[in-house]
Amino acid sequence: MASYMNVELMASAVNVFVQNPCPELGASFLSRITFWWITGLMVIGYKRPLEEKDLWSLNTEDKSEKVTLYSPKRAAKGEKKEGQPIEESEILLAKTLQKTGEPSLFCALCRTFGPYFLVSSLYKIIHDILMFVGPEILRLLIQFVNDSSAPTWHGYFYTTLLLVCTCVQTLILQKYFHVCFVTGMRLRTAIVGAVYRKALVITNAARRTSTVGEIVNLMSVDAQRFMDLITYINMIWSAPLQVILALYFLWQNLGPSVLAGVAVMVLMVPLNAVIAMKTKTYQVAQMKSKDNRIKLMNEVLNGIKVLKLYAWELAFKDKVSAIRESELRVLMKTAYLGAVSTFTWVCAPFLVALSTFAVYVLVDDHNILDAQKAFVSLALFNILRFPLNMLPMVISSMVQTSLLFPTHPAPDSIRIVDGAFSWSKHDSPTLKRINVRVPEGAFVAVVGHVGSGKSSLLSALLGEMQKQEGSVSIKGSVAYVPQQAWIQNATLKDNILFGREAKDSWYEKVVEACALLPDLEVLPGGDLTEIGEKGVNLSGGQKQRVSVARAVYCNCAVYLLDDPLSAVDAHVGKHIFEKVIGPQGLLQGRTRVLVTHGLSFLPQADLILVMVDGEITEMGSYTELLGRQGAFAEFLRTYASTEQEEVEESVGGEAGLLVSELLSCVKLSVFWEYMKAIGLPLSIFSIFLFFCHHLSSLGSNYWLSLWTDDPVINNTQPNREMRLGVYGAFGLTQGIAVFCYSVTVSVGGILASRYLHQTMLYNVLRSPMSFFERTPSGNLVNRFAKETDTIDTVIPSIIKMFMGSMFNVLGSCAVILIATPLVAIIIPPLGLLYFFVQRFYVASSRQLKRLESVSRSPVYTHFNETLLGTSVIRAFGEQQRFIRESDGRVDHNQTAYFPSIVANRWLAVRLEFVGNCIVTFAALFAVMARDSLSPGIMGLSISYALQVTTSLNWLVRMSSEVETNIVAVEKVKEYGDTEKEAEWRLEHSTLPAGWPTTGHIEIRNFGLRYREDLELAISDISVNIEGGEKVGIVGRTGAGKSSLTLGLFRIIEAAQGEICIDGVNIAKLGLHELRSRITIIPQDPVLFSGSLRMNLDPFDGYTDEEVWRALELAHLKNFVSGLPDKLNHECSEGGENLSLGQRQLVCLARALLRKTKILVLDEATAAVDLETDNLIQSTIRTQFEDCTVLTIAHRLNTIMDYTRVLVLDKGHMAEFGSPSNLIAKKGIFYKMAKDSGLV
Repeated sequence: MASYMNVELMASAVNVFVQNPCPELGASFLSRITFWWITGLMVIGYKRPLEEKDLWSLNTEDKSEKVTLYSPKRAAKGEKKEGQPIEESEILLAKTLQKTGEPSLFCALCRTFGPYFLVSSLYKIIHDILMFVGPEILRLLIQFVNDSSAPTWHGYFYTTLLLVCTCVQTLILQKYFHVCFVTGMRLRTAIVGAVYRKALVITNAARRTSTVGEIVNLMSVDAQRFMDLITYINMIWSAPLQVILALYFLWQNLGPSVLAGVAVMVLMVPLNAVIAMKTKTYQVAQMKSKDNRIKLMNEVLNGIKVLKLYAWELAFKDKVSAIRESELRVLMKTAYLGAVSTFTWVCAPFLVALSTFAVYVLVDDHNILDAQKAFVSLALFNILRFPLNMLPMVISSMVQTSLLFPTHPAPDSIRIVDGAFSWSKHDSPTLKRINVRVPEGAFVAVVGHVGSGKSSLLSALLGEMQKQEGSVSIKGSVAYVPQQAWIQNATLKDNILFGREAKDSWYEKVVEACALLPDLEVLPGGDLTEIGEKGVNLSGGQKQRVSVARAVYCNCAVYLLDDPLSAVDAHVGKHIFEKVIGPQGLLQGRTRVLVTHGLSFLPQADLILVMVDGEITEMGSYTELLGRQGAFAEFLRTYASTEQEEVEESVGGEAGLLVSELLSCVKLSVFWEYMKAIGLPLSIFSIFLFFCHHLSSLGSNYWLSLWTDDPVINNTQPNREMRLGVYGAFGLTQGIAVFCYSVTVSVGGILASRYLHQTMLYNVLRSPMSFFERTPSGNLVNRFAKETDTIDTVIPSIIKMFMGSMFNVLGSCAVILIATPLVAIIIPPLGLLYFFVQRFYVASSRQLKRLESVSRSPVYTHFNETLLGTSVIRAFGEQQRFIRESDGRVDHNQTAYFPSIVANRWLAVRLEFVGNCIVTFAALFAVMARDSLSPGIMGLSISYALQVTTSLNWLVRMSSEVETNIVAVEKVKEYGDTEKEAEWRLEHSTLPAGWPTTGHIEIRNFGLRYREDLELAISDISVNIEGGEKVGIVGRTGAGKSSLTLGLFRIIEAAQGEICIDGVNIAKLGLHELRSRITIIPQDPVLFSGSLRMNLDPFDGYTDEEVWRALELAHLKNFVSGLPDKLNHECSEGGENLSLGQRQLVCLARALLRKTKILVLDEATAAVDLETDNLIQSTIRTQFEDCTVLTIAHRLNTIMDYTRVLVLDKGHMAEFGSPSNLIAKKGIFYKMAKDSGLV
């Protein structure tokens, strides 16, 4: 969801709140208990698809600000702690964390939601008692049929009583559920709010322990778990109550032989409990694999460009598949366990009945099993079945919910005296002996080599690092510009305003000073251009400038700038320095701390800090330090001649970030697809097994009714052993069928989900880059997380329940028809009513579900964005605004969720009414036909009718569940139909083995565009580059330099012309054949979490010696051999535990390892200090001497000794020749060289 849409939706939501209050408040009592007040919305939903504007606003007591339980607690803690010295509170924390991690959350929830929730317990008690009225009335009815002298009005009276009771029961139960769900909804709001607020204060060390993916999971999946738990929690006391009542009535009916049945049930409970515990351990294992898989997918999707450039997709596809396979193995085990538990669940009531009846008739010859005893007992056993099975489930789901994470303290500190800092409590300090005093308004420059701790120093000032000793303080508000710009998915202007109010004159000054005016002219919507996720449609330099502009705009007292000038061209850097940072800039008089590699700015600094290995070795002004002849003077002399120049590229085309949601009905084809994924023979076999099971279940009960009608001779029934044997045999058949269908459905589900996940993974990796720029990564991750999870675990069990309840309903109708054929008049109209009500409901329900899921994504997208930018948000002190924004999004999501709960209740009331009618008519016709009916058949008919209501309920719930969940299959399949890149490998490849051998590149009339509807980004480029030539490519921002490399790697296909390498047209090759034979060192050094070795060589194609050799040439050997795990050193997500410069060197090592004839350097030395830059350049000169090297240059001095230079301007070739000729020409190149002080 693009955020400007959200902004609009938010705005419209705010108006809606006023215009559209929830009708519940004004509804009458009758309308409330029958949920009549939602009918208006349902009618709209039936006539046309529901939209945002139709939804009611949230009731005030459901809104975030009312519900969230975070802030008051935080404040109370904060006040207590201020007074204590740090160490003491640390100790306290260590203690409290162990003890009160989860109870504290639980208590908070109880305090907040307890009172409202208690109301629901009251409803539940009334309902539980009413449940037992049904069997009692059944007893009276059978008695009435047996006793022909009873007056007829008794029968009609019992029937009416039955109707009234069942209806009251329905209304009370639905009211109970409504209360539960509303509590659950508030609970989710509260938890999401708490997690969000937590994320803004969490320390870096704590962040390290869990990746962004895991934290988002916590918010989405676990908050949902809590909601589900709420409906179950009352079962803890209600289940025992139901069991006790049922046993009391059974004892009245059958006497002590009930104990046999109870014994069977009691045996079942530990069995179910064991299964639940086992399932639990498997679930944890599966969650672990799932987390790992999502984490890996997240990185693959974030680094997809790099994977494509290196042709590494297959290696990562295999990695993901390996995790997936282990996940499926666990799922398989869960499936077998599930089969056992289904078996116990379905067969328990039968076994109980069998054992009870067997004991009853065998204990004493005079015990006669008549209809009254048999069927009243059956009805009671049916009631018993539910609570006994629920208990283990409730217990296990409570266990699952208790696994929530503990809270971490928020650091609150910043003047540095004897400071030592580390990234987490237990690391050795990264920064040691830091003493800095910066007077107000001073301009401080921090210099030093890669990895010397410059960025860490800023993090320490921001409180992002753990302070191990000393003290830090900062006076006034802080603005921070990180090394890698953080851009939000919002308009360019919003990114700069960052929630401050817009002051036009100041805004224009800032934009001008940050050199953003030329960019605004280029962008399609000026400063209202929508920026994609992570700023995909801005170039590196533009992102950096926006980041600087945001800081300048907010007008703070202290500015911490982490090398913002490295990612911009030299002339732009100069402009920004003069207009913004320097003594005459917009920020004059503010305190500025600038980390920099550019030497030209140093003379203007008031104070220079020189850092080496995490310590400040020298400090003083430029002249002082030069006079000292220390490390600094040395550092300067080496690099005095060099200057920083950097050019970057603008990715054209605004990523179309709008998500189109499907509105169609779920098509039958999706079910067909799913059946094909399972395999048709298996699907049909499963259905056959279902049929067998229900047939034998009907058979056994019919047999029972015949048995009870056996004539009584001398106070005994003669052939009861035979009756009992056959009854048992029916039961056995039933058991076998149940077990088999449970296994086949689960196994089928797993086969299907393996197939669907594999195809989706392959299809996504085959998509072109443009697909990833258009599709927010959140959506993709969702497909791999939520939808895949649904297909894995939810769909098979839902299909089982759906089939079960469908056959139950059909069976019940069949029995009632056999008993009282007159019902045939009633069933069709009731069936029609039922069908209509359900269709009517599904229309609205599906729209509400969709609206809910469409508005759910933004909550997580925003959360994801926040996690990536916490340091920026905290530095600007903007937490409150982000919390408000998050709350707004959660409320917006709940406005769609609330009607869907109510709609469920509305449906249930109406459907149970249909069920109650069936019961009543079955009883009524039985009373009318009392003379021709045997008591056995009547008992059978009514005891089945009593079950109809629950079966109908289940059937509807399950059919709508099946429909809503099968959407997951549809969503997973839809990526099969998106556009794909060219083939990776061609069938009959004619490529010679060592191609390219010379590295001769010929570009003829080449041009490409980013999208069909845009103009050419570069056009008519014709260049002939001999093998082994070194060619520099230069040009101002947006001239098309990166576009050229994208064309060379076919990330974007040519729109005109062609490129030939060694005489082979690259358009005729498989993508992997091309991409694996040429090498690029990309601008953003991307690493994946995994071992260092895996990052260099994911296919394991090289020996360790070769890898070490590459590391040595990349000047990383000392660093790597110093690590405890050497090559197996684990890189964290995105390689965060290496400095930017080290990551750049790792990319160099990758190139050295592949050693192909053509090397492309894309802005590869942007954030590297001059020394490392020289290392890289000299390595490339020596190691790639006989290779063709294309460098997209940013500092002209690196390419002054190249054979030729290609100058691009606005996508056309402006100049091409040797550097000396071009300077003599006095053209564009000469101007650029002059800007960098080389001429």
